[in-house]
Amino acid sequence: MKQPLELRLSASMLRLRRASPFFATLAMHTRFIEKNDLPTAATDGHDVFYNSEFLGSLTDTHLDGVLLHEVLHAALAHVHRRGRRDPRRWNIAADVVVNGLVLGNNFDLPEGHVRDTVREGLSVEEVYAAMEMDPPDPDASPDFDDLLEPTGDSEGEPSDPDGRRPGSGSLRARKAKALEAHWERIANSGATAQRANGRGELPAGVARAFGLDVPPPTVDWRSILWQFVSRSRSDFASFDRRFAYRGLFLESLDNEDVWVDLCIDTSGSIDQQALSVFSSELDAILRAHPSVRCRLWYADANVYGPWELGGGDELPEPQGGGGTDFSPFFEALESGSAPSGSLDGSPSVSVYLTDGHGTFPAVEPTTPTLWVVTPGGAADETFPFGEVVRLGGT
Repeated sequence: MKQPLELRLSASMLRLRRASPFFATLAMHTRFIEKNDLPTAATDGHDVFYNSEFLGSLTDTHLDGVLLHEVLHAALAHVHRRGRRDPRRWNIAADVVVNGLVLGNNFDLPEGHVRDTVREGLSVEEVYAAMEMDPPDPDASPDFDDLLEPTGDSEGEPSDPDGRRPGSGSLRARKAKALEAHWERIANSGATAQRANGRGELPAGVARAFGLDVPPPTVDWRSILWQFVSRSRSDFASFDRRFAYRGLFLESLDNEDVWVDLCIDTSGSIDQQALSVFSSELDAILRAHPSVRCRLWYADANVYGPWELGGGDELPEPQGGGGTDFSPFFEALESGSAPSGSLDGSPSVSVYLTDGHGTFPAVEPTTPTLWVVTPGGAADETFPFGEVVRLGGT
């Protein structure tokens, strides 16, 4: 006789716990709610909803995979990261990312699931952007119902920083921020549980997807900054990026300050993992040499800041989350209200950490510009000015 669904769900949680304390921690902090007007299963970013007949029809191995699939959508904030992107294509891109984690860790999914082994290691934003280049596929569809519009009325949602329910009068951005912090805490707890159980390494792909490891900087900023302040504008055509990895640095910098106006892309296409990587690179810039002085900006379609920073200073809370327009940052630098160089005439450069997907200024700025681009970001030729260095040494 077939077991009641409630018992099968409990058994699935036990199997998940044996397989991975990290995944089990995510699942144990998720509410599974019956919602039979759905054909299959979905999440609103906080809870997971399911059609009982659909789940009841699955084998145990497929049940485990489907539940983990939905939990990962919620934990990776795929609902709230969509913004104004096409829902269907976004859902498929999110399935590519999630299924890479599910199948890459020896779970199983029902037949017909989405799989793209080439792109599944990217962020959902990068997969979505790459799909724009694909020929139209009218048969492509998400695995399940998956990503519901957030309603903000789920009982027990985490409160926003002011203690109010995110859905009761606050903006969607506030709810997204609260949920992101909610899942970040749970992911960190899961990582701790994984280590406490003697499992050591996290499941395949998890550290990258959840930003649980902040990688070391991949650019030799001592060398890069020297090249930028020692070359004239006319010399940039001969820039040799191989120097970025040789550790070259001239003592001529010892006696003068170098100002770096550094802008971090905080638009909706930049996930928590990318922000962690950007923070690592910023720290490397601040420690590149005692003479380096940094002014930090955040930008999406607007610009925020600046904040003057030194080595060891705590970073201000990121601001943004909207579309991507590179112009406001450069306009601020070119205006008299926020000059890019110091008042004493010290050399100055601009560094923009981004995925490169956005609107560029129509006029090239006067300050030498270095674009530091995430893996899978826009191609070099799409940048109309400045030089491009790719994170990861590629």
